[in-house]
Amino acid sequence: MRVIGITSGTSFDAVEALLVDFEADGDLLSAQLVEHRSVTYPARVRDAIASVLPPATTTVEEVCKLDVAIGQAFASVAGELAEANGPVDIVCSHGQTVFHWVEGRAALGTLQLGEPAWIAERTGATVVSDVRNRDIAAGGQGAPLACLLDILLLGRHPAQRLGALNLGGIANVTVLGPDDDPVAFDTGPANALIDAAVSWVSGGHEAYDHGGALAASGHADPALVGRLLDEPYFSLPPPKSTGKELFNLEYVTSRLGPEHLAPADLVASVTAATGESVAAALAPFGLAELFVSGGGMRNPTLMAELRRHLPGVRFRTTEELGVPEAAKEALLFAVIGYFSACGLTASIPSCTGASHASVLGSLTPGLRRLRLPATACPPSRLAVGGNA
Repeated sequence: MRVIGITSGTSFDAVEALLVDFEADGDLLSAQLVEHRSVTYPARVRDAIASVLPPATTTVEEVCKLDVAIGQAFASVAGELAEANGPVDIVCSHGQTVFHWVEGRAALGTLQLGEPAWIAERTGATVVSDVRNRDIAAGGQGAPLACLLDILLLGRHPAQRLGALNLGGIANVTVLGPDDDPVAFDTGPANALIDAAVSWVSGGHEAYDHGGALAASGHADPALVGRLLDEPYFSLPPPKSTGKELFNLEYVTSRLGPEHLAPADLVASVTAATGESVAAALAPFGLAELFVSGGGMRNPTLMAELRRHLPGVRFRTTEELGVPEAAKEALLFAVIGYFSACGLTASIPSCTGASHASVLGSLTPGLRRLRLPATACPPSRLAVGGNA
């Protein structure tokens, strides 16, 4: 089965798409990575997304227009990928998260925009979309769904506890022990607060801290770091999920004290707090190895904070598993698309807190008849190859 996984993360800087050829052999699912594309949003779409994200207010008209614009942007990327490589069977679109509704420890709803009909029309493929809400309806967080891919890739080590950390706008982790059920949760911000602070101090000229250079040139203020870490979410036990509804620029500015900080010192403080919050969430698990992905791993200053707070952990990358760092999220949704098309459950109740595992997403029929593979059993292992 040929599947495109396509998504845009909470940093909403680009549309990530990955074309994958899947083949099942017993409980082994082989994934041949054909081509990965990362396409920056048109400026007008990125600006429109930024204008509706909390704590901003919006209108139904603006949401409708943005739903179409994101759907068309996704359709363009998926369509060009299919045209370059031949017809695809499934496109699994995560869409763009614009709101994740959480009260206390309960996730009550989530909204991802990007109308799938545009993708179906452009590619001719069946589209799997709205992949989070089924898990929420079953009592789960609807996040992090990456635990499915992490479990398939890492499996269980006979003696050690392993972790998979994704540093997107929000940081999420999957923990796999030799005996206990897997655990996954959002630790809190990864790039979200750093990006917000950089954009603010640069007057919007910079969207993120290139190479962690601004933070590295400054000095973290201990008082501000402490205030940034003074948030009840950090002490909640998993499963839990969060988003930019909580961790945004207002979160930073509301914690500023009377002292005046230079821009570099402010970004250094936010980076230090981010690294400490992630490390504090991981420390109790006693990880032996941590496989890191996401844009945050390209920030050496943030990574240095993590290593400083987790001195006994061996840091590795998903590249060692055959998965390009920038393509991991897109691969996840390609895998979910495969599972959903085959009628296989893709959520992990011990990770999301749902009462049971669910088949994820809704189907939008394509122009061609979908031919499904004969899947004898649900895959428990994933082998990744290719040079996408």
